[in-house]
Amino acid sequence: MRINKFISESGVCSRREADRWITAGRVSCNGRIATLGTPVEPGDDVRIDGVPLRAKRSPVYIALNKPVGITSTTEPDVAGNIVDLVGHAERIFPVGRLDKDSEGLILLTNDGDIVNEILRVENAHEKEYVVVVDRPITPMTLAIMRSGVRILGQTTRPCRAERIDERRFRIVLTQGLNRQIRRMCSALGYRVQQLRRVRISNIHLGDLRPGEWRPLTAAELAGLLPARFAAPPADQPSRKVSAGTPSVQRRPAAARQSGSCALEASQRKKSGPRPGQ
Repeated sequence: MRINKFISESGVCSRREADRWITAGRVSCNGRIATLGTPVEPGDDVRIDGVPLRAKRSPVYIALNKPVGITSTTEPDVAGNIVDLVGHAERIFPVGRLDKDSEGLILLTNDGDIVNEILRVENAHEKEYVVVVDRPITPMTLAIMRSGVRILGQTTRPCRAERIDERRFRIVLTQGLNRQIRRMCSALGYRVQQLRRVRISNIHLGDLRPGEWRPLTAAELAGLLPARFAAPPADQPSRKVSAGTPSVQRRPAAARQSGSCALEASQRKKSGPRPGQ
């Protein structure tokens, strides 16, 4: 097995990130600095920055409602990084990115092998967004968006776009260029005021509040990557999400999975119960 695959299967990072670590000289195998083609056999001593690579634990797949202001990075020295926000006991990382000034659905995992499968353009996984702009949306604007807008030296892929109200529209993309929607809007004379991702393929944001996350169900995983995850039998219901959703606060390890946090409780005391409670 090539060393980048070995690292990604351990759940530390994606295979692409492993390649970067190897190229930077941070990875060793049996005491020697590894290269991109280094093979790994059972029992080999693989280390990252001198730290032995631990055995892979159970895979984790998470849907998070990322708030505005959180950065989609695993770098611990970046204030407001997404890993600290989730506070999971496992070492997880985001699947793709969502801009710091955008919000909504993003997936996180410790399974490096699924990242490229989800992000690969030819797999054409749909990503759906609700966008608010600074002035009224015209039928011509939507028509141009659907056919493709020239940004970053290329024309965007055809997409679906529909008006919700005067300054709000829904758009469904199958590609992920850097700040694509914001650039498309800018090219057409609009400024994005709010951008929220509400769906990735068959996975919906639902009623997750900003900063809340939940594990993906078996049915969601089967719909997202059917070749990798077998669909559950029809007579067996999908695993339900726990009602106690982990929250935004950074907490000590013993409390990371404890459900709603004290911050939410104090807010409820100030504002009264939420509708439906």
